[in-house]
Amino acid sequence: MNSLEEEIAACRLCADRFAATETAHEPRPVVWFRKGAPILIAGQAPGARVHASGRPFTDPSGDRLRDWLGVDETTFYDRSCVSIVPMAFCFPGYDVRKADLPPPRVCGQTWHDKVMQALGEVPLTVLVGGHAFKYHLKARGSVTDTVRNWRDHAPRVFALPHPSWRNTAWIKKNPWFVSDLLPVLRARVQEVLND
Repeated sequence: MNSLEEEIAACRLCADRFAATETAHEPRPVVWFRKGAPILIAGQAPGARVHASGRPFTDPSGDRLRDWLGVDETTFYDRSCVSIVPMAFCFPGYDVRKADLPPPRVCGQTWHDKVMQALGEVPLTVLVGGHAFKYHLKARGSVTDTVRNWRDHAPRVFALPHPSWRNTAWIKKNPWFVSDLLPVLRARVQEVLND
C-alpha cells in the first residue's frame, strides 16, 4: 500500500457516527485502487457483506455488476485492471428500519478528490448509483434520466443504476439498459483491458 491507501485504511473519522447506527459497527475502510488501472468503478459505499469481507462487491450486487461489465472475478479483483473508489470507504450502517444509510459526506470530502488526483486519467469510469452521479457528473436529474443519457458521456464514462436486487424492477421497466447500453459497455471494457 502507498501512503494514501494507508491513510484511508486507518481513517476513523466516522467512528462515533457508526457507533450510533443500528449496526453499532467500527469503521473498516475498504481500499481497492491502483494508479494505472484502466477501469475505475465509482460507487456509493460498501454494504454489510463487504464490511465483513474487506473486499468490494463481494455480494449479489457484485455478481450482477461483473455480469454487466462482462468480466470474471479474477479480472475484477485485479487492481492493475480495476480500481474501485466509492463515495464512502466504509459501510455506513443501517437505520432503525434496516435500510442502508447514505454515504457520510465527510468521507467523500476528505478522501475522494485526493484519490481521483492520485489515479490521474482513467480510460473508463463506471459510475454506480446516484451519489456517484452527483459527484462525477454533477448530475441533478433522476437516476433514470442520467442512465438514459449514457451516450452523452460514453465511451469514457458510463452511468449505471446500482446493481442491487432492489433495482430488478427498474431493469425490467427500462429494457434499453440491457439491449442498448450493456453491449456497448462490455465492448468498451474489453477495449480498455486489451490496450
